[in-house]
Amino acid sequence: MAVRDWFHRLGRHCADVDYASARAIFASDVVSFGTRADVVSGLDALQRNQWEGIWPNIRDFKIDQDTIRSGGDGEHAWGVATWTSTGFDQDGRPFRRPGRATVALERRHGVWLAVHTHFSLSPGTPTRTFGPG
Repeated sequence: MAVRDWFHRLGRHCADVDYASARAIFASDVVSFGTRADVVSGLDALQRNQWEGIWPNIRDFKIDQDTIRSGGDGEHAWGVATWTSTGFDQDGRPFRRPGRATVALERRHGVWLAVHTHFSLSPGTPTRTFGPG
């Protein structure tokens, strides 16, 4: 349930371009890579190198809750899911932008936080989104 809840919250924060709320579900020492960022260490680097370059330039971000697979124990959990969003080419025309995600969670002081995430685009998806015209 922790993984499903985490993905739900992240999906909402990404769609709302709400960095402050998203930061609350990540560990400060998170290590991640994504559709834009190479491996980054730390929450500030993740926000700067991934979120800020993608979230304002997409629309309709949604985690497909039916695809979530997860496991773990009382202090650690992992999950994978697919997601969809709308990207925009250089002329502002929308295109379907699907992908997949992996998260590793750790319970710290009673709160499930992402200590690792990996977001990637589905094969064949354009790698750049410019935002709506």
